[in-house]
Order: sequence, then C-alpha cells, then structure tokens
Amino acid sequence: MCGIVGYLDRSGGDQAPIGDILVQMLSTLSCRGPDSAGVAIYGESQEPNLLLRIKLDEQGDFREEGAELADRIGGIAPIVEQDVFPGYLRLVLGPLTDAEVLIDRIQRLSLDLELVSAGRQMEIIKQVGSPANLDRSYSVSSLKGTHGLGHTRLSTESRVDLSHSQPFWAQGVPDLATVHNGHITNYHKLRRQYEQRGVRFFTENDSEIIGIYLRDQLSRGHTLEKALSNSLDDFDGSFCYLAATRDSLAYVKDRFALKPLTVAESANWVAIATEEIALRTSLPGDFEVHEPGAREVALWSVPGLAVETT
Repeated sequence: MCGIVGYLDRSGGDQAPIGDILVQMLSTLSCRGPDSAGVAIYGESQEPNLLLRIKLDEQGDFREEGAELADRIGGIAPIVEQDVFPGYLRLVLGPLTDAEVLIDRIQRLSLDLELVSAGRQMEIIKQVGSPANLDRSYSVSSLKGTHGLGHTRLSTESRVDLSHSQPFWAQGVPDLATVHNGHITNYHKLRRQYEQRGVRFFTENDSEIIGIYLRDQLSRGHTLEKALSNSLDDFDGSFCYLAATRDSLAYVKDRFALKPLTVAESANWVAIATEEIALRTSLPGDFEVHEPGAREVALWSVPGLAVETT
C-alpha cells in the first residue's frame, strides 16, 4: 500500500521546483506509507563529473566514517566536492570518462559499502519517516531540476531502514532509478537466478529486483522502452512502478491492473501518482486525469514528448 509519484517539467530548463512538487504529492499520500520516504531528483548536469550518495552507519560517528571512506575513494578518483550528512556521504568525483568502471571499483572497496545513488544528474535522498521529516532533514522542497520520482513506504515484508526505503538506484547504471507499489511474487526466483550470476543484493525488498532487471535488459542491448515492456512478461504479481533516467520518465502497469495509478498532462508538465488527490492538491489549473489500463507502458522524454505507449 505504498504511494508513488513522478513529475516531469516540459519547460526545457533545469530549474523547475521538482523537490517542492514531489514533497507535496508525497505528503498527500503519506497515509499510504508511514515507514519511510524518498525522492530521486534529476537536477543540473554534473557532466563530466559523477555525483554519489553513499550510505553511512546510522549509529555512531558518521562524520569520522564518512571522512575515512572519502579518503579511500579519493585514492581512486579526484574528489571535487565532499559533504557528510546523517546517514550519507555525498561526493562529486571527476572529471571522468567511464562512470560505470569507476562505480564498479568503488563498490569493490568493501562488501559493506552501499551506493544509494550514482549519476551525472540524479541524486536519491531517502530516510525512515514521513515525507515531512525527509523535507525537514534535507530541504528537499528547495531542490530544482527537470524531473523526479518519489515514494512513501508501508513495509509489509522487509525491514524499515534507509536501505529498504525507496527510490532504488539500479546498481551499476548511472542515473536510473525506480519506485514501486505492489508485490512482485516471483521475486525470490528471479533473485536466485541473478545471485547465481554474481549479482549483489542490498535488501530483502522485492522492489530492488526492478532496477537489477532493467540493468540486465539494457546490458543485452534493449532500449529502456523494450526493457519496461519485457518486464510485464517476466514479473508476476500485481504492481505499478515508475522508472526515470537522465532524459526520461516512465510508468508500467501490470497485466492485471490491480494497483491504482493516475496520470495527468498539461503543456507544462507530466505528473503521475498513486491517487488522483495527490495531483489535484499539488498542481495548478484544471486538467484531466486518467488511469492507465492493464499492461500499459508509457515513456516521456525531457523536455516532455510522450514517445511510447503500449
């Protein structure tokens, strides 16, 4: 019973109030998920640098831990910016030519190291608690950008902590993030198959499988649109999920259409939310809202033309 939201600005700039809009929509849906909240914000491009958020121990001296970890990573790539927050180390590395190779080297530093997000443009911010608490902790509503995802979580099977919160970064693929509402019932089967191939999981949350699946599909040469469509055949259960990259926002509605999802568009924006009330209370003007049907996939590109619906 989680709440998921997405928003894409069609103005063509990178200064839209993405954070504020996502927080407003998530706050409206907070009754659906009191356990944790998070956002993936696509802001100003860091090209050719790489922006990382790395999980720190939620207990103890996180500043000392962050400084030690930054020293180790600094031996691999130059650090342009460095900040430590409760639960996070934030680094900007660069300039870089091959982000995926660097990400792999950083992840090999320690089995305990968990990259919460990595990208040229994307930054994931999440924590235990409500959307309001997330905003108070990290001033999410002040963040600008082109588009973003949000999630408010009700834990049904896995732990309540930062790692199990959403959005999830698709480990190894810069700037690809997902949020999910529902249940992927063949998660354990898919997980075993990926683990046999050496894929590392960081949680017991079935939502984590989505990013790993998309990464695998992209590595096989599929476009994102094709990967999203393929997931309808390869995932079992009732679910809706959103995915975003540096230049796109998309949704997927499962073959049974059992989970709610609403979509609205105007000349200036595209917005997606689990419930219509999140759209009505957060966005101005008079607009039509529709609910996608079974097996429906749609993808919009920045600054906003819908390029695929199946």
